[in-house]
Amino acid sequence: MCGIVGYVGRAEAAPILLDGLRRLEYRGYDSAGVAVVDRGHLETRKCAGRIAALARLMKKRPPSG
Repeated sequence: MCGIVGYVGRAEAAPILLDGLRRLEYRGYDSAGVAVVDRGHLETRKCAGRIAALARLMKKRPPSG
């Protein structure tokens, strides 16, 4: 299954996007990722596995934006 979450606003996007992905977790998946644009620069974080693995990756390498 596929689920897409988006956010546009002034708050830090990563926590909001992770929360949205967690809400879709029941649907099943084999990977997850986040893309954030900050001042025209696109940053991505992606990994195989559950949302918890993506959250750990983002804690080690937080995206700006």
